[in-house]
Amino acid sequence: MKRSNSGLLYAAITLGSNSFNMLVAKTVAGTPKVVAKYKRKVRLAEGIGPDGTLNQTVFKRGLDCLTMFSSMLDKEGVNRDNIAVIATATLRSINNSEAFCDAALPILGQPIEVISGLREAELIYQGMVATTCGEGRRLVIDIGGASTEFIIGDGNKVLLKTSLDIGCVTFNDKFFNSFPFQQLDFDAAQNYVESALGGYRAQLLDYGWHCVVGASGAVQSVVELLNARGVSETITSAVLMQLRDEVLAQADVSMRDVFGLHHERAPTFAAGIAILLSLFNLLQIQSLNLSGGALREGVLQLLAERISQVESV
Repeated sequence: MKRSNSGLLYAAITLGSNSFNMLVAKTVAGTPKVVAKYKRKVRLAEGIGPDGTLNQTVFKRGLDCLTMFSSMLDKEGVNRDNIAVIATATLRSINNSEAFCDAALPILGQPIEVISGLREAELIYQGMVATTCGEGRRLVIDIGGASTEFIIGDGNKVLLKTSLDIGCVTFNDKFFNSFPFQQLDFDAAQNYVESALGGYRAQLLDYGWHCVVGASGAVQSVVELLNARGVSETITSAVLMQLRDEVLAQADVSMRDVFGLHHERAPTFAAGIAILLSLFNLLQIQSLNLSGGALREGVLQLLAERISQVESV
């Protein structure tokens, strides 16, 4: 007998290399409706040592965030059977990933699923499609803390997907670890992006697209800044070059004189601008708009479908 899952709460938790996120939702008219959002800048990737192990300070910082999430799950009244916990680039690369997952299990009551870059790309695209209006072939770019996903799709169909080792937190360590920043830092970042893209650059350009959608903190930080300045939310090369020049003119690493930049986004802002500028140049992007959703919304869709199937039995 089919039972209604209306009012049943569930939560999607995503453990990125820069931020940990949690969305609490319920299904309304067959679609997840978010009722609460939680986020913390854990910056997991900055804790990776030369030996590929996550240091204990950042290890604990991650667990502290999950403890907070656990308290919020209890506050919201979410059953632990109705949560999904997904981890991305940093937890799929570090040597002590299993130890982190083991320590997190009693906190959350559900195991962490460490997904591949290609699976991450699929979920990002699903989250974008579910939340972003638009037609025609789209290029979706998600710049994370330690990886960037590229997806070309048409409607619900994914045509091309890849995940590369390009990220804001890791670029901080590689190129933006000494202040004041210089044009040479931006040039070195572009050379790295070009090398990382390799043969995928030609594949992406051969497929082509009607529009480009950005699903990432790097894109969101620029859009928030543009909103604060009361100008168009569409990101162009001219916008990015102006922001690069503002970064180069800063007298303080806090970026406090970049009007409209939220202080939480300042630590990875230069790296994000460098990656975006590089991609605009290398992929001949004319303009880019922010997606309505990405990985966490994709996980939420997956969770909603899973719960719906269980409820239908």
